[in-house]
Amino acid sequence: MNARHSLTAGVCLMFLAVALGAFGAHALRDWATPPELAIWHTAVRYQAWHGLGLIGLGLWMERCEPGRRLQASAVCLLAGALIFSTSLYGLVLVGLPVLGAITPVGGLLMLLGWGLWGWDQLRGGKRA
Repeated sequence: MNARHSLTAGVCLMFLAVALGAFGAHALRDWATPPELAIWHTAVRYQAWHGLGLIGLGLWMERCEPGRRLQASAVCLLAGALIFSTSLYGLVLVGLPVLGAITPVGGLLMLLGWGLWGWDQLRGGKRA
């Protein structure tokens, strides 16, 4: 994933986070339980944070010569946010508990993405 892809993915995640946050605040409040709304808002919050992270990573990648670690970091952040948040959205909308079992996979991918970015920085990643 290059800088442009990271920026585009981050902006798309943010757009959807705002839309899904509004959906949760307005459309779901009449039929979802308070614990379900809390799950929904957790999904929105993590999606937004990782959207911002992808935007930041894309901007950083524009300033340097991104190697495999930064590219892998972007892929992990995007995949992790999608798996984590989508599984929680599905849990609330469909009510299948098995979707909650997928959520930690997304969380691990997000951790791996941040870890790869940090490792790249510790290793002195390539600079322009």
